[in-house]
Parts: sequence; structure tokens; C-alpha cells
Amino acid sequence: MGKNFNPAQDVGSLEGKVILVTGGNAGLGKQTIAYLAAHNPARIYLAARTESKARDAIADIKSSVPNACEIIHLPLDLTSFSSIADAASTFKGRESRLDMLINNAGIMASPYSTTKEGYEIQFGTNHMGHALLTKLLLPTLLETARQPGADVRIVTLSSMAHHFALSKGIEFDQVALEHQHTWRRYGASKLANILFARELAERYPSITSVSLHPGVILTDLFASLRTNVFLKVGMWIYGIIGLVLPGHYKSPEGGALNSTWCATVKKEELVNGGFYKPVGVLNGGSKWAGDEGLRKKLWEWTEGELGKHGF
Repeated sequence: MGKNFNPAQDVGSLEGKVILVTGGNAGLGKQTIAYLAAHNPARIYLAARTESKARDAIADIKSSVPNACEIIHLPLDLTSFSSIADAASTFKGRESRLDMLINNAGIMASPYSTTKEGYEIQFGTNHMGHALLTKLLLPTLLETARQPGADVRIVTLSSMAHHFALSKGIEFDQVALEHQHTWRRYGASKLANILFARELAERYPSITSVSLHPGVILTDLFASLRTNVFLKVGMWIYGIIGLVLPGHYKSPEGGALNSTWCATVKKEELVNGGFYKPVGVLNGGSKWAGDEGLRKKLWEWTEGELGKHGF
């Protein structure tokens, strides 16, 4: 049974905190920013690719949250390592602290294609892009964590769809992924989110790193499914999950609750490295989500890949 959580009443003061949310121009990211912006953080960076959409989102948030803090668009394309590096450099040039990194952006059930660096588009966006962004921002996060009274968090959106992952959990051969069903590829990318968050928690215990399932939300993620007959069966199955499992929501307002809870609840209530279902329910995830060997392999492989590109 999920916790009762009302952001307007239950989120305390965020005074002085600097927050970065990826994919903040729509859906869950936009709503998460709206919830957080009402509680007086210093600034929120809305990381998104398209300036016009980000500008519209900021205007919408400020119209619905009259006392919203400063919200700044940070250009970011998670399919491009150079864009990620530019975003991190821009942020670090403006800020000396980062209290919350919310890795919210993602794509779902997309046809096979690759990112600019050659990673399968879902794995590349959902995992590799966020892994690089997190790595580049870690020095700032760690420096913030050293300050008195600090409470630094990395919140990563995963999904119960990580249960759909490949039979061996994760396929590291990005070319071979072309022959896997799109839902398998998506599941593997969401499994990677959980494993990466858990390894972050182990390696950097001064930072609270958790992953979560937001619920089954009808946001822009479903755009590709609505226009692709082959994928509509997958949409139907995914929708059924939302009907039969408790605590699964149908709107961004409901879906952003778990992200906001993980970002703002007292850190003593969180298990570092934990995976949470809505709202605030600790869950073990699939057998692969608890596989230490796969977790270590993913981390080492990811570091190796980032190293090949100079990161």
C-alpha cells in the first residue's frame, strides 16, 4: 500500500537548494518541477532538447505556481555525448552546488535506431546519456555533499517494465539489440537504471541514490505506440499493468508523486540504492535487479564505453 503524499503539504522548505531535472519540458518532469518549484529552492534547471518547448513549459509552470522559484532551461540532448558535455559544462559554469539530480527523461518502445555514439536508442538515451551526465556532475554533487547539513540526492526514473528485460538481463552488444523486441530493449534500459542507481549508492554513500517506478502514465512516452500498429499490443499489455497493480496512476500529477517523494522525503526514510514503487514503497525488483554480478559488469562496461569517448 502506497503512502499518502501531498506535495503541497508534505514537502518541506527547499531553500537554497539547486535542482536539475532532465526531460523537464513535458509529462512527469514538468510536473515534478512544478511540485518542487513551490517550495523555495534557489533554482531549478529544466534540461531539455527543444528551447521552444522548454520556454512554454516554464511559462506553464509559473502560471500554475505563482510563487515558483527561478527555472532555467538547460539545453540537453541525451542521445549526444557532446550535448551532454556542453550541458554539464554550462551548469558547472553557473553553479557551485547541486542538491538534486533527477534523471527523469526517457523514451519507450521506440523502433530500433542508434544514438550519435552508436548505442541502441532506448539504452543510449535512458541509461548511457544519464550515466554520462551523472558522471560529469558527480564532482559538484560530491562537493555539495561535503557541506554541513547537506542532503544530496540522485533520483532516477526506472519502471516495473524492467521485468520485460532480456533473458540475460542486459545485452551489451548494441548491434545484436536490433534483433530483440522493442519492449525487451526498453526493459533492459530500465533495468540498467536500477542497477546504475544501486552501484552509485555503493560507490558514493555520501549521496542518496534511488530509482523508482512512477506508475503507468499516459504521457508523451506513448506517442510512438499510438502511431504504430505493431506496438499497440505492447501498449495494451502495459496499460493492463496499470489496472491490476495498486498505486499506478494515469496522469502526470499522480505519476510525479513518487519522484517528488523520493527527492524530498527525509533521507532517513530512504534506503540508499533502493527501488521504489508508488508512492514510497520499497521493492526488490526482478531477479536481475538484485544481481550484483550484472550490476558490477554494467558499471565497468559503461565506464569503459565513456572512456572510449574521452569521458
